[in-house]
Amino acid sequence: MSRSVLVTGGSRGIGLAIARELKEAGDDVAVTYRSGEPPEGLLGVRCDITDTDQVDAAFKQVEEEQGAVEVLVANAGIAKDQLLALMSEEDFSSVLDTNLTGSFRVAKRAVRGMMRKRTGRIILISSVVGLLGSGGQVNYAASKAGLVGFARSLARELGSRNITVNVVAPGFIETDMTAELPEARQAEIKKNVPLGRYGSTTEIAKTVRFLAGEDAAYITGAVIPVDGGLGMGH
Repeated sequence: MSRSVLVTGGSRGIGLAIARELKEAGDDVAVTYRSGEPPEGLLGVRCDITDTDQVDAAFKQVEEEQGAVEVLVANAGIAKDQLLALMSEEDFSSVLDTNLTGSFRVAKRAVRGMMRKRTGRIILISSVVGLLGSGGQVNYAASKAGLVGFARSLARELGSRNITVNVVAPGFIETDMTAELPEARQAEIKKNVPLGRYGSTTEIAKTVRFLAGEDAAYITGAVIPVDGGLGMGH
């Protein structure tokens, strides 16, 4: 039977790859987006996850269209890179509000239905940067590291209800953003990755598909790195 899935930030990049992968698995998939047009073949729900009212409205729309959310993938995020000495408080707080508090908002709304059904999957998309650190990204790294403590605490809260909570931590992935980096910088990055290449959005999506499926029913509170070995040991 198909499940009701919601992927936040699912209109492009990693989020879109995850949404399409879960759609291919037979699920009913909705994605949130902030601007532009929703991707074809998926239920698009306009939502800014920094606004609790918009989050609630988005969930109500998904519930009306495809039922209570059974699989939540919290992927939406932003980056505002800058050295700490030059970083504004707004740039710090806005990244945490989107990446960490935004995940709190959507997870809190999703668990209502999951607890009633006594089943569910919550998957948070973090980053190797949250474990390894990165100069110029203290705000982003803090937000992504925070997801680990959030997920593990929630896994302990919800385990008795058969709800799993896990984290996927991508490394450098082939996206429009990484494609814009100068060739010298790309070569430098790949030199630090044991596998010597970027990952693909499909490789992230297939990891999420596994965690969302029955084969991962006994996995919760885990952090799964998909980073070519870049962050090993963390």
